[in-house]
This record gives sequence, structure tokens and C-alpha cells, in this order.
Amino acid sequence: MKLLRILLFPFAVLYGFITSIRNFLFDKGILKSTSFDIPVIAVGNLSVGGTGKTPQIEYLIRLLSDKYKIATLSRGYKRKSEGFVLADATSNAEILGDEPFQFYQKFPNVQVAVDANRTNGITQLLSQKIKPQIILLDDAYQHRKVKAGFYILLTSYDDLYADDFMLPTGNLRESRSGASRAKIVIVTKCPKNLSDEKQSEIWKKLKLSSSQQLYFTFIDYDDAIYGKDEKIAVNEIRNESKLLLAGIAKPTPFFDYLKNENDECLTFPDHHHFSEKDLEMIQNKAQNKKIITTEKDYVRLKDSKLISQLYYLPIKSTFINNKQNFDATILEYLDKCLITLES
Repeated sequence: MKLLRILLFPFAVLYGFITSIRNFLFDKGILKSTSFDIPVIAVGNLSVGGTGKTPQIEYLIRLLSDKYKIATLSRGYKRKSEGFVLADATSNAEILGDEPFQFYQKFPNVQVAVDANRTNGITQLLSQKIKPQIILLDDAYQHRKVKAGFYILLTSYDDLYADDFMLPTGNLRESRSGASRAKIVIVTKCPKNLSDEKQSEIWKKLKLSSSQQLYFTFIDYDDAIYGKDEKIAVNEIRNESKLLLAGIAKPTPFFDYLKNENDECLTFPDHHHFSEKDLEMIQNKAQNKKIITTEKDYVRLKDSKLISQLYYLPIKSTFINNKQNFDATILEYLDKCLITLES
């Protein structure tokens, strides 16, 4: 695979040239970007693969939802519906996609919508009887047809965009210069004990401007797993024989947090839709053991035949330091926007 990526280098150069031209046309206003009268915060990344967008969106929801009316807008990756869909009691993971459905399940007071056309999605949200005050755009960093008021760029500690290259040789969707659109850059999935020296080294490597802010977060795992009607402490099941199941981009930390030498780990592609054959195979391997999966996978599996032995492990994004500065920056941006709208 590595050799193939090297051989595809000319296509990576071509792809980089095309995306750079596209960005230039948007930057100069030749291609149209639509702005909206309400605050729009876009969270995304330069690369393909898991950088922790879902826990970061959830962090923002927790930060803001007590004070503002929030809506999230996602593409709804691999959903079986089309166009604009606003989540309601009839929604499921097939209609919304797994991550938006997870938002809907966890945050009932937040409007959750999906639309590949983000401009249309925002327009539709603003036409609802109850209008949001703030829209969080999930995975929309390259969606230049909408001009967000505030961009948050995520990059994984073990896969920094500064060390990467354009697709298909690397994993970048656009060149590293695209990071300049971000007000905030967050290095995600860091070690909890990341030193100040290492943080400074990464700052220099990313070559951010003086107006950009850099933060570091780690994935914080819950101390309990959750089933349909049950909560069990992780310490109680850590040494128990179990089946660990993940259909996410980078499952190794999830497995490492829970597994012991007697556990079996099953990996599926990111956003995998589990077939009846998959469910039978999982059930046969698990026998009567507990099946523990990620929260994102659980929303796709909770209505399946596995539910009686199925549990999930919640995660959240936690700042290593300067959390108060991050919160204050977001709240200050929103307060200024809303004051301007009211005046």
C-alpha cells in the first residue's frame, strides 16, 4: 500500500493543484460563498480519517446549549436518506447517519439536521418555526460554499497535517495552507501527560500565525459502560472475557482501554452498516459474553438482535490545559455576533 501511494504521487500533485485553485477562487470571491446572519461555527480537518470531530462537537454543545438555542448540521455520511432531514422521533442512524443520530439521542434540546448541501441545510434550519441562534457545522472545513464565521481545525497528534501530504499519496483533502482559515487549531488524541516542550515543538511545526490559537486535547474514556438498562463500572469488567467491537477510523485506543489477553477484538470499516450476516457472525463469536462497542457503533446496533448483551463506552474530548481560554474565545465570538444582530 505504501509503494502504491508513492507511485500515485503525480496524482497527488494534480489534486493539490486543483484544490488550491478552488480555494483561490473562493478566497477572491470568484466562486460564491454564502454568509448568514447568525453565528456559524465550522469544525473539521484537512485530512481524511478520524480526528475526533464528534467529541469536539459534543464539547461545544455542552458549552453552549444551556445559554443558546443550538443546531448541528452534518452531511450525514452513509445515510440512506437524501436532501435535508431534521431529526425527530421517527429518525434513526440509517436516516441521519450514525454521528448525527448520536447527537440527537444525547442532546434532545438541540436541533439536529443533515444535508450534503450545507447552504440549503442552514436555509432550511432558519425557516423552522423554532430558529436556532447558533449553528455548528460538522465536518465542513472544505465546504467553501458556506462562509462560516468561525473555523475550528482538528489534527490528530499521531497524524499532524504538517507531516502529511495530499491524497492519494497522503491523507490531506487540501494543502496545509488551508489551515490559515482556522481561528483555532486543536491537536486531538494527545497523550494525557503531553509536556510543555512537546506542545511548543508542535506549535513550531504547524507554523500558525500570531492570530491563531492552538490547543491540545485527549480522549477521555468513561469509567463505566452502558447497556439498554444497565450501567457497569469498567473496573468490574476489565478482566472479564468479552468481545470488543469497533467500526471507527482508529479503534486501537478503544481496544487498549478495555481489553485483556482473553478478549477478542472485531474491527469493521468506519461508519459500517451491519448486515444480518455481520450480526450472526458477531453473535457466534460472542456466545454469551458481553459485547462492548463504541457509542457511534451502538446507535447503529441498539435495535439489533445483539441488544441484550450489547454495551457502549462513552468518550469525551478533554483539554490538557487552557480550557478556560478556549471557552472564553468561543463565548466572546458568539456574544459579539449576537449583540451585533440585536443592534
